[in-house]
Amino acid sequence: MSYLNFKSEYDCFPKTTIKNHKAFHGYDEIYHELNRKMNNNSVVVFDYYPGVDEEEVYELIKRFNFSLEINMHDIFKDGKTMTEQMKYNLSDDRVFGKMYYGNLVDFIDEDKLEEVQNKIKEQKESVIVYGVGASLVSHGDVYVYFDMARWQIQLRYRKGMANYNVDNYDEDILKKYKRGYFIEWRIADKHKEKYFECFDYVVDTNAANDPKMISSDTFKISLHQLSKQPFRTVPYFDPGVWGGQWMKEVCNLDVNQPNYAWSFDGVPEENSILFDYDGVIVELPAMDLVLYQPKELLGEQVYSRFGAEFPIRFDFLDTMEGQNLSLQVHPLTEYIKKNFGMSYTQDESYYILDAKEDAVVYLGLKEGIQPTEMISDLESAQRGEIVFDADKYINKFPAKKHDHFLIPAGTCHCSGKNAMVLEISATPYIFTFKLWDWQRLGLDGLPRPIHIEHGKQVIQWDRTTDWVKENLVNATYEVKEEGNDCKIEHTGLHELEFIETRRYTINNSSLHKTHGTVNMLNLVDGKSAVIEGDFEPFIVHYAETFIIPASIKEYTIKPYDCDEVKVLKAYVRS
Repeated sequence: MSYLNFKSEYDCFPKTTIKNHKAFHGYDEIYHELNRKMNNNSVVVFDYYPGVDEEEVYELIKRFNFSLEINMHDIFKDGKTMTEQMKYNLSDDRVFGKMYYGNLVDFIDEDKLEEVQNKIKEQKESVIVYGVGASLVSHGDVYVYFDMARWQIQLRYRKGMANYNVDNYDEDILKKYKRGYFIEWRIADKHKEKYFECFDYVVDTNAANDPKMISSDTFKISLHQLSKQPFRTVPYFDPGVWGGQWMKEVCNLDVNQPNYAWSFDGVPEENSILFDYDGVIVELPAMDLVLYQPKELLGEQVYSRFGAEFPIRFDFLDTMEGQNLSLQVHPLTEYIKKNFGMSYTQDESYYILDAKEDAVVYLGLKEGIQPTEMISDLESAQRGEIVFDADKYINKFPAKKHDHFLIPAGTCHCSGKNAMVLEISATPYIFTFKLWDWQRLGLDGLPRPIHIEHGKQVIQWDRTTDWVKENLVNATYEVKEEGNDCKIEHTGLHELEFIETRRYTINNSSLHKTHGTVNMLNLVDGKSAVIEGDFEPFIVHYAETFIIPASIKEYTIKPYDCDEVKVLKAYVRS
């Protein structure tokens, strides 16, 4: 069946063109450019983000014939010591750890560090320091940073890559991801952010054996330009046990895949950004923009509240011709801070992009249920003794296109089958406490993690039918904005959540002011729209998520190649 009455123009690889700058493509070009910068007594630093293919980069290193080579693996503490040091943050849980707020240097052997630094001082000929954290040894005469996005790292975990400096090649993927999410990526981002101004070059290593390198000036100018114009991050898509068929058509994906369950299209912490330098496409983590231009991107107010973190997330959940999501609940702020070291939690909402007639959303508890009875049934179901009767305990609301269901933390919820959800939420997406998963195994053949012990401590038992109907189901009303005469509706989120969402129905031109805070939007209806302001016109297509940096004071949206569009906008409330 077809889900659209027009041909989708959804772009899976959105690019930003940077004029009058170049990129060096391939190891040959990179070698010749770096060789031009070196002499016989240069100290060269190759600093890596954890996940970079070190064997691949070492083939480049061998071409230079350095007199002294310093491998960072020889300076880090050994893997067992590092793991023991991380023990508290890793925890025994398969999914959840505790956020690590230390630094990369915490895992360095200080005696070895001092030893190699003295060696460099004594060395009269060329030196290479290479590996994760290489600039802790020296900034060198030529400093090259080898970068990559977290999604690519996750794909490499699946193919057997270990975490940094340990041999956990065959470990559970979720545990590898946990080590990256709670520790490695945190300290790597903090390290990278500290040395942005020291880079001479940045290398995109996302594609195997296909590196692209840009100069430090090009890197900075590109990020600065992006902070002044609308842009999209590079979406990625993944299958799942409950996955559906909608995204295949609308997002122009491989029709031969069994399903696509979810997509991140607007999660800078995970997504990439693409730059086009005269036909050479360079992929960088979108976090580079967040870390390097936080005030321009987020705005002073959001930055002062969240720091260099992008607090809003848009993603897709596709159950069209698929199955129910897992029944779940998210932790309260106090709970997530106390147990996982996060400063805010995953409040969210489901905006229904599309739905079949039988689509439903499970949301909140029925009146008069007994908490001990429900938890007992969940625990019995987890042991395989019974099948949990979700309909006995959880409200089930019909879901149709453009409905908006609000889900403040502590609310039991899930989407049923045959719905296409645009999930709008705060960023800490990993903190989902699954309560019941409909007797399914994951794609890896293992039971999907269930966290009833966590869940029962955060469920808000007073969020029952009447309260949910009044507060969380289509709590929509019209609002006015100065200078804007299109139809504007407040659709959420609940007053307990820090994100405001508004839907604009536009058939002419609609004026928008950022008020100094970042806007995240999705074209939820209509073929395409054009965004105009003090930047080149920017075209977006149906279902695409796009970001308006806070540095843009105002902008307009109007239909493009169609008569009317609907846009959903999210921003952090004042």
